Amino acid sequence: MAHGKPDAMLDAFKALLKEERYGSQGEIVDALKALGFDNISQSKVSRMLSKYGAVRTRNARQEMVYCLPAELGIPSTRAPLTQLVLDIQHNDVMVIIRTSPGAAQLIARLLDSVGQKEGVLGTIAGDDTIFIAPVKVSEIDFTLAKVRELFENVS
Repeated sequence: MAHGKPDAMLDAFKALLKEERYGSQGEIVDALKALGFDNISQSKVSRMLSKYGAVRTRNARQEMVYCLPAELGIPSTRAPLTQLVLDIQHNDVMVIIRTSPGAAQLIARLLDSVGQKEGVLGTIAGDDTIFIAPVKVSEIDFTLAKVRELFENVS
């Protein structure tokens, strides 16, 4: 492998995550080191996971593993993401989004990137549910409308 190229480690990293068998950052570090990338650290793997939107989800064997959302689409391409949102509603305090299993963290990352101008102060994501704290509870209808605009096929 051409380890001198910065893309070589990224390509190896993405290939490892596509295998859907690494459940911890340490396992990813060990796998990259086994491929000859000696300068890799857990903190670098953590940054790469965050940068490329990796999520922990269940693989076919029901093990929790890291995977890239490539098949779901990167947050800049919204069309596939809108299909992952099943329901959006609010309880006068928070906006709650229900998603397909494993999709909540990806959707929350998109919502955090749009931020306060759309009325989103912050998000908390589980596996298939997202809680959105609005910038102002008194303006939750604005936040709800803006979030629904992002996912137009959801009422």
